[in-house]
Amino acid sequence: MSDPAAEEALTTLCKTRNEENLHCAPEQVDVAVIGAGAAGLMCAIQAARILRTASAGSIDADKNSPPRIVALDGARTLGAKILVAGGGRCNVTHDVVDESAYAGSSRNAVRKVLRAFGVEETVEFFRRLGVELKREETGKLFPADDSARTVLDALLRAARESGVELRHPWRVESVEARTDGLLICPGKPDPSARPILARAAVLATGGRSLPKTGSDGHGYAIAQALGHTTTERTFPALVPLVIDVNKTFLTALSGVTAESELAVLSSTGKKLASFTGPLLLTHFGLSGPAALDISRYFTQARADDPGARLVIHFAPGRTFEEVERWFLASPGSADARVSVMRRLQEDAGLAERLARALCEQAGIEPGTNARTLSKDARRTLVHLVTACDAHVVGDRGFTHAEVTAGGLPLGQLRLETMQSRLEPRLFVCGEVCDVDGRIGGYNFQWAWSSGTVAGRGVASFLRGSPGPRSPDG
Repeated sequence: MSDPAAEEALTTLCKTRNEENLHCAPEQVDVAVIGAGAAGLMCAIQAARILRTASAGSIDADKNSPPRIVALDGARTLGAKILVAGGGRCNVTHDVVDESAYAGSSRNAVRKVLRAFGVEETVEFFRRLGVELKREETGKLFPADDSARTVLDALLRAARESGVELRHPWRVESVEARTDGLLICPGKPDPSARPILARAAVLATGGRSLPKTGSDGHGYAIAQALGHTTTERTFPALVPLVIDVNKTFLTALSGVTAESELAVLSSTGKKLASFTGPLLLTHFGLSGPAALDISRYFTQARADDPGARLVIHFAPGRTFEEVERWFLASPGSADARVSVMRRLQEDAGLAERLARALCEQAGIEPGTNARTLSKDARRTLVHLVTACDAHVVGDRGFTHAEVTAGGLPLGQLRLETMQSRLEPRLFVCGEVCDVDGRIGGYNFQWAWSSGTVAGRGVASFLRGSPGPRSPDG
C-alpha cells in the first residue's frame, strides 16, 4: 500500500530539487536510460546501435552530432544483481521460456514481449559479445566459464562500444514532463550534478528486491509522477520462507534437502498453486527452488485469505492412497518384514534425518514392521508425508528476495514498444514492470526481452519524431 504522507514529502522534495537545479541550463541528450542493470543495459545497447546506424547512414550525417544515449544508475558499482545471480555464475536464461513461467500482468501480454526477443535471440546476442552459453540438465543456461563477471563485462563493453555514456553513481531524484522533453533531476550522492533534458527516457530502475544493489522502489514514484499507477501491493518474490519454530519440527532438520511438492491451500482446502523441485530445510524455514517459486503465491494468497497455508508433499506425484499402500505389504511377501524407516528411505527417497523425524511426529518407532502399523498410525504418517503443514508465517523480505512481485501493469504500456500510454516520451522495461518469473533464468530473460523491445521502441520513436538535439555546450 502507498503511504500518502511519504508520497507528499517526495513530491515536495522533488519540486524543490527541480527549482534549485533549473538555474543552470540542463544537459541535452536523446535518450536517458534510468537504471543500468540487466534490462537497462540491454535497452541502451539496442537503442544506441539503431540510432547510431541510422545517424551514420543519413545524408546529413556530417551536419548532425551523433545521437546521445546516457545510462544513469545510482549504484557505485554497476551490475551487482548480475554478479550475485546464480551463486555468482549468472543464470542468463532457460532453454525453454514461455508466458506460463510468469505471474503478475496477463500471460498474453507477457507472451507478446517474450516473442519479440526470445531465447534463441538471447543466446545469439551473447555469442556475438563473446559469451558462449552452456545448458545444464535443469534447462538453465549459464556462461561457459561459470562467471557472472563475464556476462556483466560483455554488456558494459557492448554499451560503451555502442556509444552509450554510463554514469554512476548518478541517482535520479525526479522526472518532470516539459514541452521540450523530460527533465531529469539528480539527487544523492551528487545533488549538485547538472540536470538532464532528454527527448525520451526509459525507466529501468528495477523493483525493491536486494535494496543494497540500488533497487529501492523509487522507480514507482517516478512512474507515478508521470501519471502511472502501480499495483496495490509490491512484495518479495523468489524469497525464502519463514516458519513458526514453535509449531513444527522442520527447523530442527536444517541442511536436509528433499525433492518435494509445495502447495498453497486456501482456508477451504482448495489448491491455489503448487511447485515441485528441490526443497532445503533451514534453521529459519524453507529455501531451495521449490520454496522460492511458491513464495509469491503464498504471500499473495495469505494477503487475500489469512487462513491460507502451505503444505509439503515429500513424495511428489504420489497420491495418499499410493503412499499408504507402501505400508500394506501382504503377509508372506518379500516386503512383509520391511521397516517403516526403510519404506520412507527407499520408496519415498527421504534422507535418514527426515524419515526419522516423520516417524517421531507420527509416534512410530522407525524400526517398526511397516505392515504391523495400526490404521490410525499409518494414516497419520502418510498424512505427514503427503501434506505436512509447514506453518509458514512470512518470508525473509526484500533483502533476500531475488525479484519483486507487483509494479507497473503492462496494460499501461504499448507492448510492441514498451512505450507509456500516458507519457509517449517514456518507455519502461525490466523488474519495475508487474512481471515476475520462476527461478531458473526466467527473470533475466524478461530483462533481455523487455529491454530489447524498449530499446527498439525508443529508437523508432526518436527516428519518427525529429526534434532539436544540441550537443552539450
